[in-house]
Amino acid sequence: MTAASPNNRPDLADLLAFYASAGVDEALEDQPVNRFAEAPKPAERAPMAAPLVDNAAPPRSTSVSRAEPGDRTNVPPVARAPSTTATVPDEAQAALARQLATTATTLDELRQHMASFDGCNLKATAKNLVFADGNPEAAVMLVGEAPGRDEDIEGLPFVGRSGRLLDRMLAAIGLDRTSVYIANVIPWRPPGNRTPTPHETEICRPFIERQIELVNPKVLINLGGPSAKTLLNTSEGILRLRGNWRVHTTASGIAIPAMPTLHPAYLLRTPAHKKLAWRDFLEVKAKLRALT
Repeated sequence: MTAASPNNRPDLADLLAFYASAGVDEALEDQPVNRFAEAPKPAERAPMAAPLVDNAAPPRSTSVSRAEPGDRTNVPPVARAPSTTATVPDEAQAALARQLATTATTLDELRQHMASFDGCNLKATAKNLVFADGNPEAAVMLVGEAPGRDEDIEGLPFVGRSGRLLDRMLAAIGLDRTSVYIANVIPWRPPGNRTPTPHETEICRPFIERQIELVNPKVLINLGGPSAKTLLNTSEGILRLRGNWRVHTTASGIAIPAMPTLHPAYLLRTPAHKKLAWRDFLEVKAKLRALT
């Protein structure tokens, strides 16, 4: 975007595109607020009250001795305001997530544990817990990375443009949302659709692994690189992983065939690779026929 000037004003579409790329996707107020108009004028500001002086105590020196480089012994401590941001999850929260996931014996119980879990900082900024969609008794389970804006609003995975493309991909092999089960590695939307941190992923890993174990599908489809890397314990890129059958092993030792493939959001940005995803879904169709 070029710099704005009286003769070169930014186009509104370019400005909105800049905000969208920066993660600004919702307005805080229905009407704009002029903060300058609300600020009091210098003459209206109340004078500062004079500090109270204790005549019995000697005045304190406000000078600070200059310390040598690397010497911080003479530097007074700096007062910090209490933090109002969400606490960064630590190993104790990861252990709690593992404990809650292990004790869940049903999907409903797992959902309740996840809804009450406050150990992931993403929950503080998300609108809804995006648990799952579809048939929990389905033979096919699909797992993406994390919810986006539309998913966060509706509380369901893969809605909006990505969801509509996924529906068409499923229909091409004779499936729909009543015959598959869909979830995400991360159940809460990262702010601004940013990439989840490795620590956030590890905090949520026990929940999705337990979710897969409870559904016990015949075939697992990993939508995108983050899902494949997390659940298949690999560092390979998705373009090398896709199209090749892997195995996801549950905590109880059940081996589930897994097909890594391209994420619908990636396919919307790179339509030429839809043919690759089509081949992957044909592999899934053939695998289901072989297992029945």
